[in-house]
Amino acid sequence: MSRPVILLIEDDEDVALAARMLLRKLDADFVHLPHPQLFDAWQRQRQADIVLLDLNYSPGAIDGAEGLAMLARLRVLPRPPQVFALTAYADVPLAVAALKQGASDFITKPWQNDKLLQTVASALRALQAASPSNHAADEELLGQAPAMRTLRALIASVAPTDANVLILGENGVGKELVARAIHRASQRRHGPFQSVDMGAVPESTFDSELFGHRKGAFTDARADRAGRFQSAAGGTLFLDEIGNLPLANQARLLTALERRQITPLGADRPEALDVRVLSATNLPEIQLHDPQCFRRDLLFRLNTIVLRVPPLRERREDIPLLARHYLRHYAEQYRKPLRELSEATQQGLQAHDWPGNVRALRHACERAVILAQGERYQAADFDLAAIPAMETAMASPAGGLKLEEQERQTIRQALEQSAGNISRAAKLLGLSRAALYRRMDKHGLQA
Repeated sequence: MSRPVILLIEDDEDVALAARMLLRKLDADFVHLPHPQLFDAWQRQRQADIVLLDLNYSPGAIDGAEGLAMLARLRVLPRPPQVFALTAYADVPLAVAALKQGASDFITKPWQNDKLLQTVASALRALQAASPSNHAADEELLGQAPAMRTLRALIASVAPTDANVLILGENGVGKELVARAIHRASQRRHGPFQSVDMGAVPESTFDSELFGHRKGAFTDARADRAGRFQSAAGGTLFLDEIGNLPLANQARLLTALERRQITPLGADRPEALDVRVLSATNLPEIQLHDPQCFRRDLLFRLNTIVLRVPPLRERREDIPLLARHYLRHYAEQYRKPLRELSEATQQGLQAHDWPGNVRALRHACERAVILAQGERYQAADFDLAAIPAMETAMASPAGGLKLEEQERQTIRQALEQSAGNISRAAKLLGLSRAALYRRMDKHGLQA
């Protein structure tokens, strides 16, 4: 499916940059418009799912008239987005007015990062739950490459059991699709499937988000709230981006999995768990086995079965099939004519390395459907016109070495100089440990 769109309408560029940096953690596209007047032109190409709407734009304006007028326009769209009004601390009456006119909530500026992230993440989850048809373009694991046939066979074997499964793969390969396929083929298929992005859960609200809380457990706990484990009871809980979980929270998750019970905040007795846990990460396997990044005992709880999802560049023969699937889907969605791929374009798509994997291909297909004018899709429609020159551009002018090989040699030398000590090698290279691990995995290097 097309990723959800978070639209920020805000005239302060610094505020917009802060929001972009914070919300890029979420699995959504972020778009910024500095003024409501730009909305109509933008909307001809895309639709917003969530709107963060500032209420004042003209110099000296404090009455919120422009923002409230924009809110009224958003509420009458054929598919109204969820709107959150951005207000200053002193604008309580204005915030109330926005709520009365249909805003879902208001966010005070300057915001607390954890609060904003949690609010938008919750809205995205609600959007996903309310629109299961949005998965129509992605509901199947498509492809006939040997690696995909092997993966589907493993899913068929693993799904009927209750074993915990760890799904590994780069960004955009379809790890959540694998999790959903396991759930659909499991004994728990009639129960709920709950997905939580562990990287988007603020550390300060981790216990409440996963284990729930009782009314009065903390200042804002105005009612009992079920956590993700309780909401997934009888079904499957998918812990996405598990590698982004801080070590302190890893310990709390481990305790819940070991004891098969949780205690909501403010509760005086534990609750038994009845849930299957699937997890996924894009971290290199070598990094998962580094105790400074991930607890070994938690890893053993999660990886009873390990499934590896291949990157798109390792199954190029599937690219035409996937491209036609997404082109057909978006042609129907946007009511555009369905065109054929020219032979040169198909070859170009297969030659591309697709660092963003299937997700990037899907986005390129959406772009092509929107922009194509000719009888057939051309490489330019996918923004891939420079593909034939790719190999030439990668060559180094000095000595003929490719940049990839130069990088590999540099990392290998740093590892040798540091006697395999990852921290020292990372410092020599000016990289974080995580960045070094990713490059080592990319080049097949070991400490």
